[in-house]
Amino acid sequence: MTLMNTFHTRALTGVAALALLSACSEPAPGNTAEPEQASETSTETQNMNLIARAQSITPPAAEQRPVTIEQLGRSRTDEYAWLRDDNWQEVMRDPSVLNPDIRAHLEAENAYYEAVMAPTEALQERIFQEIRGRILEDDSSVPDRDGNFEYYSRFREGGQYPIYARRPLDPETGEAGEEQILLDGDAEADGIEYLDFGNIDHSPDHRWLAYGVDTRGSEYYEIRIRDLESGEDVATLTDESTGNFTWANDSATLFWVWRDANGRSKQVWRQDRSESEGTMIFDEADDGFFVNVGRTEGDSYIAISTSGHTTSEVHLIDADNPEAEALLVAARETDVEYSLTETGSGFFILTNLDGAVDFQIMRAPLDAPQRENWETVVAHRPGTLITGLMGFRDWMVRVERENALPRIVIRNLNTGEEHNIAFEEEAYSLGIDAGYEFATDEMRFSYESPATPEETYDYNMATRERVLRKRQEIPSGHDPDDYVVRRIMAPAHDGEMIPVTILHHRDTPIDGSAPLMLYGYGSYGITIPAAFRVTPLSLVDRGMVYAIAHIRGGQARGYEWYLDGKLGLKMNTFRDFVSAGEALASEGFTSRGNIVAYGGSAGGLLVGAAINLQPDLFAGAIAAVPFVDVINTMSDPTLPLTPPEWPEWGNPIEDAEAYDTIAEYSPYDNIAAIDYPHVLATAGLTDPRVTYWEPAKWAARLRATRVDDGLTLMRTNMGAGHGGASGRFDSLRETAENWAFALMTVGLADAEAEAE
Repeated sequence: MTLMNTFHTRALTGVAALALLSACSEPAPGNTAEPEQASETSTETQNMNLIARAQSITPPAAEQRPVTIEQLGRSRTDEYAWLRDDNWQEVMRDPSVLNPDIRAHLEAENAYYEAVMAPTEALQERIFQEIRGRILEDDSSVPDRDGNFEYYSRFREGGQYPIYARRPLDPETGEAGEEQILLDGDAEADGIEYLDFGNIDHSPDHRWLAYGVDTRGSEYYEIRIRDLESGEDVATLTDESTGNFTWANDSATLFWVWRDANGRSKQVWRQDRSESEGTMIFDEADDGFFVNVGRTEGDSYIAISTSGHTTSEVHLIDADNPEAEALLVAARETDVEYSLTETGSGFFILTNLDGAVDFQIMRAPLDAPQRENWETVVAHRPGTLITGLMGFRDWMVRVERENALPRIVIRNLNTGEEHNIAFEEEAYSLGIDAGYEFATDEMRFSYESPATPEETYDYNMATRERVLRKRQEIPSGHDPDDYVVRRIMAPAHDGEMIPVTILHHRDTPIDGSAPLMLYGYGSYGITIPAAFRVTPLSLVDRGMVYAIAHIRGGQARGYEWYLDGKLGLKMNTFRDFVSAGEALASEGFTSRGNIVAYGGSAGGLLVGAAINLQPDLFAGAIAAVPFVDVINTMSDPTLPLTPPEWPEWGNPIEDAEAYDTIAEYSPYDNIAAIDYPHVLATAGLTDPRVTYWEPAKWAARLRATRVDDGLTLMRTNMGAGHGGASGRFDSLRETAENWAFALMTVGLADAEAEAE
């Protein structure tokens, strides 16, 4: 029901990439770990310090083939450019066509990784079983009512993928009937290595199911149509979609988004579910914009949203007349963002128009939503960031954030009265869900904190009564009182104060002796919530402190917090992360040299830049699918995310100042002949967001340049993309491997290995 105004980034997806010379390096003789090394389990080996043992294994050495690149009067040399396959677009669709020499190098890296990590296999298994034990295997969502059905998803015990189902409701009593399985993820995944679903949505008449499916990890989705009476798929509309689509009100017409050969969402197509060909109705000419399609809350319109990182534009089509001409709401204007939320009182527009940095809410008639009809309803309040809206017939709900804490505000559209739903913990996360119903007084929200599992409530906006519908169950047991959640403000290099969320076991001494994992992201305005996660508990229960640095580049302290961490101010992001680590050490949560940095995608860039800035602050660093080859990637307009992300990073092809700024922090370009912490980088071969060669090149140069004997490990998932393994338990195994590496770097893995 809720219309989302979204764009793609180098953010991990639940979940999220790939040129110069195509040649290859043969690993030097003896550089590839032999299988017997990887499976070595003698008592003598187990009782060795794990790091010392790992340092005795010879890593692969990628051949250096220097390429000099001249750009804007500047020169740089890339000795590992050959790791990018010229055929990368085809590799995305068919990984078997990868250049054999590049494949040989990636496989040599994987063999070395397996050899180093072999003594931790039992530890990995324990961590995996611990995390799995915290997950209710037959979990299910709280059902959402839509007319005479309720829709939900669930897992079967041992199942890797969700089941989507519904039950009929008695119109008199509301009692639910027998379950009907609409889509069985485990059955769909049978015989394939990777599976990810895009949109999944039933038609308004409840007869048809449309769903997107990606079987390669490349984020090219088929859109399939299933007849819910027969249970059979009756059509495949395309295999080139982004997975994003929506139904018109006639239950026959779909609007779907096409992805081009460079991985960009470019066009919207209209297609009857029974026809083999559709009609292209919207074509985005700007490579810097992404396209999204959805229905407004009251199902009045199909909304085509096209946006860059800081600029947006919306076109509306009558959902009852899918062949109608699209209505432009407001023409794009650089750095002006807006999105629409339908209510019974018209459209509410969330926008930063007229300098409303932290956004304001305006209103326009449903039948005349153009810009000239917008009127202010909730004025801009500096420091209070409005992050989202949700609409009903009689209500408008907004989520706003102040001082890094969220709150939910309910507005009665008939009286104009507002009230808040707020909570008292030091750090927590809130979520809202509109469901399918529009003419209702009930909305759904969720609450959680790093120590408190998620609680889902139905909330009556008229009576203000809340009903607990679900509390996240931890089958292996969980007592929130065993954990301490803290929020500190860390001083930055320029006097700003950085919020840091901390989780530790109540028995962990806070005297500087504990190791700590420091997580961060810090790009695209994405704010990492202080949410409950089952995975860090395996670190915390072993005596590590877990901390999240809410650094600039995100929006924890408002939109200015984002603006102060992008483009020419990007160094603030990395310095904030270092400052957070230093503050945690000075306040006794850990000590210098006892921190493991962790981040993924653009968070991997954060990790790479931080260890270049202050390598002695960290014992280890985990960079998951890291965006580390920034200057080369942002200088290549053929890559999926490059033109759309120039507003985030700058355009080093045309702008010398942007070039110099990026060159100052790009992790690949700032590797120096110094001591570094132990490093683990990961990649996905079919990743369209951060191409596999970025971490591969970074690991190769880091290993060749560092002057210490620290570890540089590289693990490539040869059958997945940006989000790693797709099954819910397979992905946990990758997490268990990361955690085993983290524990190894701070010495906590040794005792467990010796006890085996």
